[in-house]
Amino acid sequence: MFLRKLIAVGAFALMAGVANANEGPLVTTEWLEENLGSADIAVIEVSVNPGVYERGHIPGAVNFAWHTDLVDPVRRDIATREDLQARLQAAGVSDDTTIILYGDTNNWFAAWGAWVFDVYGLEDVKLLDGGRVAWEAEGRPLDSAVPAPAAGTVTLAEANNDLRAFLPEVVAASDSGSHAIVDIRSANEYSGTIIAPEGFQETAIRAGHVTGAVNVPWSSAVAEDGRFKSPDELRAIYAAAGVDGSKPVITYCRIGERSSHTWFALSRILGYDVQNYDGSWTEYGNSVGVPVTNPAGTVWTGL
Repeated sequence: MFLRKLIAVGAFALMAGVANANEGPLVTTEWLEENLGSADIAVIEVSVNPGVYERGHIPGAVNFAWHTDLVDPVRRDIATREDLQARLQAAGVSDDTTIILYGDTNNWFAAWGAWVFDVYGLEDVKLLDGGRVAWEAEGRPLDSAVPAPAAGTVTLAEANNDLRAFLPEVVAASDSGSHAIVDIRSANEYSGTIIAPEGFQETAIRAGHVTGAVNVPWSSAVAEDGRFKSPDELRAIYAAAGVDGSKPVITYCRIGERSSHTWFALSRILGYDVQNYDGSWTEYGNSVGVPVTNPAGTVWTGL
């Protein structure tokens, strides 16, 4: 009787864990390790630093390169429906697969992946809370073997561009105040003290921020261990900046990946109506005639 009860409790706990994972936008490291190898999930790493995946990844994880698998390599745009669908099928993804994304740099590019997948109608997509940092910090298993999953059958929807903000929409929102615009870059980028962090090649010829935007750096959303803060904490952080979900939100950064992280926090965790402006400052700060606020007065000199 005791053994049966113990088994029942264990089974209930496992079922509860799966249920919890299926109900929310995040999965824990514990849940993922317990469910590795499940035919119902596909684990995809999206890291930006070269060689990270090759040195060791979560067992069974497929590698997606952000520069080629999630964006169009020719036009400045997200990956085409056809290319992304083929890449996902090769990764073993079918329509009933739960996709778990994770990556380095606090899941910046994994969050970009979640946003792109959302644009193409994939609903069952989750982030590993804490990403690689949390997984490695807890000493969980890594593998260097590249998996070869059986081809999946996923079919993507046409792109839902309502999840994207394009330059004319951002300019209109700046002029009208119709949206809460959240600049998630550093305070120095927002103020115009610097145009871009040192060492980054993508930059703009104007400093500052979109007029009317508030500054809530992406890092405000994460705890010291890289995991997202609680929904209550997130709600309070953004509300303090005037972002409370009462009107639609536009997020932006420099190239659109860190703003995907904030898009995830605001839309997937808090349930707000959010568009990611993937053109971000590298488009906005180079565009002619758009409203810019530049408190620091920094002038681009070409150096």
